[in-house]
Amino acid sequence: MDQLASMAGWIWHYGIVFLLVLTFVVFIHELGHFLVARWCGVTVKAFSIGFGPEIFGFSDKHGTRWRFAWIPLGGYVKFVDDENAASKPSPEALERMSATEREGSFHAKPVSQRAAVVAAGPIANFLLAIVLYAGLNMAVGIRVMPAFVDSVVSDMPAAKAGFLAGDKILKIGDTGIESFEDLQKIVSVSAGQQLTFVVERNGEQVLLTATPAVEEKRDTFGRTFRRGLIGIQRSISPDKVQTHAVGPLEAVGRGVTETYGNIKATLMGMGDMLSRRQSAEQMGGPLMMAEVTGKVAEMGLEPLFRWIAFISANIGFLNLLPIPVLDGGHLLFYAYEGLFRKPLSERIQLAGFQVGLALLMMLMAFVFYNDISSIVRRTLGVG
Repeated sequence: MDQLASMAGWIWHYGIVFLLVLTFVVFIHELGHFLVARWCGVTVKAFSIGFGPEIFGFSDKHGTRWRFAWIPLGGYVKFVDDENAASKPSPEALERMSATEREGSFHAKPVSQRAAVVAAGPIANFLLAIVLYAGLNMAVGIRVMPAFVDSVVSDMPAAKAGFLAGDKILKIGDTGIESFEDLQKIVSVSAGQQLTFVVERNGEQVLLTATPAVEEKRDTFGRTFRRGLIGIQRSISPDKVQTHAVGPLEAVGRGVTETYGNIKATLMGMGDMLSRRQSAEQMGGPLMMAEVTGKVAEMGLEPLFRWIAFISANIGFLNLLPIPVLDGGHLLFYAYEGLFRKPLSERIQLAGFQVGLALLMMLMAFVFYNDISSIVRRTLGVG
């Protein structure tokens, strides 16, 4: 009974918040497809949040069915000549159409318009992230804790390189360091790689080199991850925290930079897993995302909005991966069509959709396995 109550509490505390966040981000993504499709004269048959049987919905005056479905892990916009939710073309549907109906066909539109409709979803996600970051930057300002060294851990790379308490790190290589967070982002993904630091010490600039050591740890979800460490502690003195008010232009510029930073971090993480510098078991699925979302929501609205921006930027990026069934796969097909002035054969497109779907199913199975393994480890106190 206690376990059932605990599970119900988890679902309410974490699951509901996550579904609200995911639904909002997915809605913005699909709205991007929808608006550009309408602008291009495409007839939209359905706008769905979730997959599977419909829970409830309504039809608008243009004949589009707006629906909520039982499997809330995504969504789709279905055009009048689509065979399925992955926007696979249906030659049979095209043949049955009258000349008037064909005017609203997605697959009969010029390749430039089809590409614009497909790209609009990820672009909408990027714009959402930028708007959220820009709004937060204007509302609360930019809080920065410069990279001051409070103490140096003995026998670690920083100590061997000659770092001293009181140093202020200005650059790593050619990259300027505004905050301790900037320092952590670079060092954590640079284990085993020699880095050059420009340090301010007693009003002068000093050049130091250090190679971050590798630390392997388990996070709060029981997943193994590796990070680089040089062995310095930051100053947490309140007088070191700086808050800067920013105007609209700077706020938007920083929003673009933060959105790009999210995508870059995801790319580096994927590269680390492919090169085995990081363990693939740290890839989380919906359960981990739900738990993180719930914990971030407990911290307040600002962290939650930043987390929504992070999710939105990454959903936009992941949808651009060149995998058939994803937006990036469609854009790859359209790039071929635009370059060679003819579409790929139906046989190749069908094979692409089947391979893409298989890859997605395997990825979903893998991240669900990671989620369940994490829960089992924490429940049994293993690892």
